[in-house]
Amino acid sequence: MLPWNVTLFVATMFVAYANGANDNFKGVATLFGSGTTNYRKALWLATATTFAGSIAAVFLATTLVQTFRGQGLIPDALVGSKPFPVAVILGAALTVFLATKIGAPISTTHSLTGAFVGAGLVAVGLDLDFSTLWSSYLGPLMVSPLIAVGLAVLGYPLFRLAANCTGFTKETCLCIGEERVPVAVAMTPEGRLVTTGTESLRVVVDEESNCRQRYSGTMFGVNVQTVLDAGHYLSAGAVSFARGLNDTPKIVALSVAAGGLNLGWGVYLVALFMALGGLLHAQGVAKTVSKRITAMDTDQGVVANLVTSFLVIFASRWGLPVSTTHVACGALFGIGASNGKGQWDVIRNIVLAWVITLPVAASLAAGIYALVQRIAS
Repeated sequence: MLPWNVTLFVATMFVAYANGANDNFKGVATLFGSGTTNYRKALWLATATTFAGSIAAVFLATTLVQTFRGQGLIPDALVGSKPFPVAVILGAALTVFLATKIGAPISTTHSLTGAFVGAGLVAVGLDLDFSTLWSSYLGPLMVSPLIAVGLAVLGYPLFRLAANCTGFTKETCLCIGEERVPVAVAMTPEGRLVTTGTESLRVVVDEESNCRQRYSGTMFGVNVQTVLDAGHYLSAGAVSFARGLNDTPKIVALSVAAGGLNLGWGVYLVALFMALGGLLHAQGVAKTVSKRITAMDTDQGVVANLVTSFLVIFASRWGLPVSTTHVACGALFGIGASNGKGQWDVIRNIVLAWVITLPVAASLAAGIYALVQRIAS
């Protein structure tokens, strides 16, 4: 017989690591994408604030622990049997890890839900409670990104209106630098053109692609851009904190329900492995969410972060299993729609990845559960 507690522990730490690798950078994507800070500083901020959110989950997100132990969706006796949680956790972990390898930002919440469905169908067939599946799992997952898009689309123009009313305006940069210009000087007998270079000044007037937009003016004697940058860091930290608060109880829930982990120690260990995954394997997804969805300025990044942190913290408090990935990316989609710079081919591919997440996780968990059942017997 397999040492189930060891297997359950390893599976839980695997999904925590995969979650960190895929999700860690999403909270600070706007800091890096807007040029407010570099990749490494953003990564450490995300890791520290996510870890803090994970620890806070012990006190603030106990309802999510109950939700993601499958309560109401599957019989309690099935959760207590070690093969089922092992199959669900491994199915979700493999799905998230495979997505991370190709740089696709997907949802651990969505993967766990799909794994619940796949393993549950093999275990109890149509006795799975589909009404609970919709109301407690799929409904919030589907609705939350749409709410995030709407809030970002509405929120950014309101932010700009407030800035204009207070007299704060964006500066446009004038960049002057040397450029080497090729000049033809001779023709060889073979018909080849010989060129040399001459140095000349090049002037570029741009709003975003060649330089970062900044606000001019002061607020209470402090430069407005400095205040906005501080708000950007705080809002990014709030998103990462919310992610730790929301994701940690989901990851640890099944192991706690099956008796494989104590809630307190489980949370600390999951937080540690989430941090490791983020520090070691976040770069691929980081580029996608920071640079490929939309170009953005600091103010747009702040609006996206405020939308994300509000929705995720609210959902965590009330036990709603929304996806930080769906909400954060939804807010960025909204910013892309609002500023007209959204990369819709990239956005389409991300949404497609979300669509196939559930069936992939379900298939993997179903196969693992069938295999583990054979080994156990």
